[in-house]
Amino acid sequence: MAAQFTLPGRTILGANALESSENAIKGLGKKAFIVTGKIVTKMGTVSMLTGYLDRWKIDYKIFNDITGEPTDDMVLAGVKAYQDSGCDFLIGIGGGSPLDSAKAIGAMTTLKGNIADYMGVEIKGKFPPLVLIPTTAGTGSETTKFTVITDTEKGVKMLLKGDDLLPEIAIIDPEFTVTAPKSITAATGMDALTHAVESYVSRKANALTDLYALSAIKRIFQYLPLAYEDGTDKKAREEMSIAAFEAGVCINNASVTIVHGMSRPIGALFHVPHGISNAMLITECLSYVADGCYGRFADMAKAIGAATEVTDEKEASEAFFKALKKLCSQCEIPTLKEYGIRKEDFEAVSDKMAGDAMASGSPSNTRKEISKEDLLKIYSRLF
Repeated sequence: MAAQFTLPGRTILGANALESSENAIKGLGKKAFIVTGKIVTKMGTVSMLTGYLDRWKIDYKIFNDITGEPTDDMVLAGVKAYQDSGCDFLIGIGGGSPLDSAKAIGAMTTLKGNIADYMGVEIKGKFPPLVLIPTTAGTGSETTKFTVITDTEKGVKMLLKGDDLLPEIAIIDPEFTVTAPKSITAATGMDALTHAVESYVSRKANALTDLYALSAIKRIFQYLPLAYEDGTDKKAREEMSIAAFEAGVCINNASVTIVHGMSRPIGALFHVPHGISNAMLITECLSYVADGCYGRFADMAKAIGAATEVTDEKEASEAFFKALKKLCSQCEIPTLKEYGIRKEDFEAVSDKMAGDAMASGSPSNTRKEISKEDLLKIYSRLF
């Protein structure tokens, strides 16, 4: 069966990527609407960007009101600010939240109604040109047609999608990730791993996503512990930036599965950072569905050196999960209880979370038939 393979319009990756993007950015417009957060601004990363824009004679307006994971209210405020600014293109800079927000803001400057109206439909339109610059290695938002925005009224993390959300330019400079603290390094790194692993075991996987996924998985198992222990390790940061890009390309073309489906409701209701909630769930979720494709989990075990070519598939799968647990431990991923979530509070909303997860469509990409009851079983095992 034929598979479509999509990427950002142009990707500039490596040392001095931003400096090298002058001609590409100049061709997009006269005034940039910079979508970011206060932490990224405070750390000086935004001033690095504006320094180049000043040098290139490109005007700009900074919107740094993305505080935490994006909501429909933040998007609405961003749309109003864009419309009042006189800008003609957008630059998102920061972690996944500013990048997702920039996509949504750009789209809603053109689309009618509220962003919640576009849940479950393909988002299409002629949107302002978009540049995305990640400062973390993990979310892969700069490579994907997805944006995740919380519907504050319903308490649901909406997975919104459309090819027209892809940026014209993705600028990936590992130097921007060096200042990421350990907690962010762990969260985003585990997010990237979840992307790569889920895309490899997805029903929608294809020959190209398989190549990208196995490459990302090998890089992350080797370099995430190094980046976590020493954020100044430039080799580790470079490899993680490449892995995050590879993993983002994977989910853009093969999608995610049960982990993301079950993770989003936890983030929406308990405000757990997305990468951490993925990491809390990944072993329990994927071990539950492993019998749907032992061979694929065995492939990953062999790729990271946890099994050999002659190891039995089921045994190799178990070796992969053992290595996965070790990686989570190295990155000090907390349990739900350690994060401060009470069992009774979690159980009170488990039915809603399982329903929201199934409604997202992600669990249906799993290579094993999954029902709401299966998700409730997995949720119950997390304590």
